[in-house]
Amino acid sequence: MGLLDRWRRRPEHDAGAGEAGRRRRRREAPAAVPGEAALRETLHEDPNDEAAFAALVETVRTRAAEAHVADNPAEGHEAEDARRAADNAVWALAEELAQSPKAWRPLLVMGRLSLADDREAALRRLGIAAERDPSGRALAEALAILREAHMNDDALSLGVGHWRPREHDVEAGRHLVAAAIDSGRLAEARRHLKALGEHPDQGRVAPLRAELEDAIARADRARR
Repeated sequence: MGLLDRWRRRPEHDAGAGEAGRRRRRREAPAAVPGEAALRETLHEDPNDEAAFAALVETVRTRAAEAHVADNPAEGHEAEDARRAADNAVWALAEELAQSPKAWRPLLVMGRLSLADDREAALRRLGIAAERDPSGRALAEALAILREAHMNDDALSLGVGHWRPREHDVEAGRHLVAAAIDSGRLAEARRHLKALGEHPDQGRVAPLRAELEDAIARADRARR
């Protein structure tokens, strides 16, 4: 079950009357912070605005964590519970913004948050994010997410299915080659590196090519 599913399936008695109900209402209707309305307006126009998205995520994360600690002062494992509350708040924000057909950054966040709980759903979200962004930035970030999670085979599958070497940001190609190296698939890494050479921005490709060729050579020597 994913984070949002667990969030939606909280027991109905949480919304009961009395002090618990008042605490619940405070959590659901927190006071807006200065600038939040402007951030939301920016993201309404462009749900992939990196600076606005990061700022709003930090706002909702901090507010949710602080509200959880304030409402549950006697509970154990407060740090983990507060982190979970913050993740739920970020998920809700990302899900809201992801409704835009041009939104890909919120899907990346949802993909990252759901990797541990629902790998297949996470991969679908990352794939949709890659499809929505013709520049290849979303694909590059999706591949980075998978590599950080040591899911190099999944990164290769995602990259091979979506990468357009001549059109996409060169970072997408770099992550794809690196995933192949980390997986020990050096022949595949060389093929992807050769394809990366087709990119028109050779000024950016040249240093990456040298870096990746060196990484392939070191990986080759290490397994002999």
